[in-house]
Amino acid sequence: MEKTIFITGGAGFIGSHVVRLFVTKYPNYRIVNLDALTYAGNLENLRDIENSNNYIFEKINILDAEGLAKLFQHYQPDGIIHLAAESHVDRSILSPLDFVYTNVIGTVNLLNAAKESWKDNFEGKRFYHVSTDEVYGALGETGFFTEETKYDPHSPYSASKASSDHFVRAYGDTYGLPVVISNCSNNYGPNHFPEKLIPLFINNIIEKKPLPVYGDGLYTRDWLFVKDHAIAIDLVYHKGANHSTYNIGGFNEWKNIDLVKLLCQQMDKKLGNEPGTSDKLITYIKDRPGHDRRYAIDASRINKELGWKPSVTFEEGLQQTIDWYFENQEWLRHVTSGEYQHYYANQYEN
Repeated sequence: MEKTIFITGGAGFIGSHVVRLFVTKYPNYRIVNLDALTYAGNLENLRDIENSNNYIFEKINILDAEGLAKLFQHYQPDGIIHLAAESHVDRSILSPLDFVYTNVIGTVNLLNAAKESWKDNFEGKRFYHVSTDEVYGALGETGFFTEETKYDPHSPYSASKASSDHFVRAYGDTYGLPVVISNCSNNYGPNHFPEKLIPLFINNIIEKKPLPVYGDGLYTRDWLFVKDHAIAIDLVYHKGANHSTYNIGGFNEWKNIDLVKLLCQQMDKKLGNEPGTSDKLITYIKDRPGHDRRYAIDASRINKELGWKPSVTFEEGLQQTIDWYFENQEWLRHVTSGEYQHYYANQYEN
């Protein structure tokens, strides 16, 4: 094989799309998926490529420093694309330490393993850390996050990701590790675990359950189709400059309530309902603590330097997402059981 690349969190939502893209696009790369298979990691996401000759799965938690060292010694990877993370803000409010352990300690374990494996011979090597726009805090009615925006995290989740970003940069500065970081906006698309807004509401509309909207529903987010994000990750991994940061966004701002009404409209059409049927499920609930009002990314740098831009409009991407969930209802049933149901009841029904 020409290269060996570790992709952490490769059974998760974004990670599975990145694994699929790399396995199919680069048959001469050996792609090793490292995933602990926690509640959001699901090997069913990769059924279509799991028997590919250039794909290997290794079940491991990135908190296992000794296990990581053994995998690095065995496979001698040329690169790491690090996506493994606890990522749900609501869960971070309930259990902050889980986010500290996985997102901070786990990232440092990977950095140490890479540094030891590569032994200061960094030619042809790359440590790519995938992060979030939430590290920047919140915006007012105008303006955008750029790569130079000061960090100002407001939740345990964003604080843990900000810390991991700092460690990645510190290892680049202190040890010369060839690192690159990207910070993305909210992803949506196929295989998304239904605790996040869009898949949660698709499932709830199918089940005729309430659609819980925080506060006044006017919180604004920039939405990025997950397949476009995977393409951007490919470009940053192969063409991005070492010790650089790239913001990846959809140029696609939506207020939560407007997004929900568009989703209701498309779902009613898909289900053959009378227009406005699903709107009746919208239920305003108590706002969550530390809820940032608006995120919006300026993705002009990755566009100018690497030629990336979104390939679909939000309406097109949302329709593709809805179609996927209807075509994969067995997958949806499998993940909306057990621990997820207990979490859902605790978070939204109390």
